[in-house]
Amino acid sequence: MARIVFVPGNGGSTTHDNWFPYVQAALKAHGHEVIAATFPDPVLAREAFWIPFLLDELKVDKNTVLIGHSSGAIAAMRFAETHQILGSVLVGTYYTHLDVESEKKSGYFDRPWQWDVMKRNQQWTVVFASQDDPWIPVSEPRFVHQQLNCEYHEYTNQGHFGGDYHKPEFPELVTAVLKNLG
Repeated sequence: MARIVFVPGNGGSTTHDNWFPYVQAALKAHGHEVIAATFPDPVLAREAFWIPFLLDELKVDKNTVLIGHSSGAIAAMRFAETHQILGSVLVGTYYTHLDVESEKKSGYFDRPWQWDVMKRNQQWTVVFASQDDPWIPVSEPRFVHQQLNCEYHEYTNQGHFGGDYHKPEFPELVTAVLKNLG
């Protein structure tokens, strides 16, 4: 069975918010180990803290699936540039700092993306996006999808998949993970 690690978004979001508990319970019911840790630096989610935390504390490795939401998806992508993982799910992802000061300070956007390395370092990637996301223009996840040539799910009415509203369930994400794990 797979080892799955949740990576929340910034702004104080945790792996106990919104759909994370639902997804955790569903994946555990299928026998998978799911890690829903409390991350350091939860407001800014800076790369200097999160990448070492994923590596040293959570022991993310080539047998791990990362499920990242918002800036957690950004952390998952940057992690996959330098480390092998099994796969990743990127929810509400983006690739620019969106001209947001806290994103500029995160450290994730100070260098070019290594899309080919990211693809080589994992077996699969799934992106979830919504046209009505109040913070992420849909062009951002569409671009990520094009660069990674990965599975892509775009909705018209899911906003930021939580954060802008309470989203207690996410069965489509569970289905995508289980399908990719075979």
